[in-house]
Amino acid sequence: MAGNIFGKMAADTLGLSDIGKILDPKDFDKADGDDYIMNEDGEKIYFVIKSKADEYVFTNRGIIHVDGQSAVSKKRVVKRHDFYYERITGVTLETAGTVDLDVEIKFTIGNEVFSIDVDKNQLEQLKDLYKALYEIGRIQAKNNRFIENGMNSLDMANKTISNGLIQVDVADLVENITKFNFNWMNELKETYSNKDFGEVFEKYIQLMFNGKGTIAK
Repeated sequence: MAGNIFGKMAADTLGLSDIGKILDPKDFDKADGDDYIMNEDGEKIYFVIKSKADEYVFTNRGIIHVDGQSAVSKKRVVKRHDFYYERITGVTLETAGTVDLDVEIKFTIGNEVFSIDVDKNQLEQLKDLYKALYEIGRIQAKNNRFIENGMNSLDMANKTISNGLIQVDVADLVENITKFNFNWMNELKETYSNKDFGEVFEKYIQLMFNGKGTIAK
């Protein structure tokens, strides 16, 4: 018994316990993160990486990180990152060297940096996740540029109006401009901020989909 405990603590210290395994889709319901999926809002799991300490659940709406303190502790903290509010950046994939036991995918979402080690025998599946995350980040960056351009256009229009000689009631003008600005910004946000990236996952994650939009058995 003591030997098993020592072995677990040694593996945790060396980082070997943090080498994750990619779950088969048929086992998604066994993941701890499955309990936190917002099924009522159409959220679905597309990819899961599970180590002894942590679990990373990738859904059409974001990433759920079941954060463990260590492989020998049962304490977990659940963190959610929604694609609607946080951008994916810095996606990289590091393949294994001759003596390496793992490959590594790195990315940042919002202000949090992730570095996830995965069994090197599952590199091909991890490549699919890399492509999906990279594409999500690309779409978000493009949408952000559209929003910035729209906001710049709005700012220019407001300055033009404020500098013009318009003979109208000032109070009414300010009220109308305020309402227009709010509606303009809200429409920009709704048009160019994706909440659901299911189509991206279905395009790139071949582990789950058979290329026809149905779940592969």
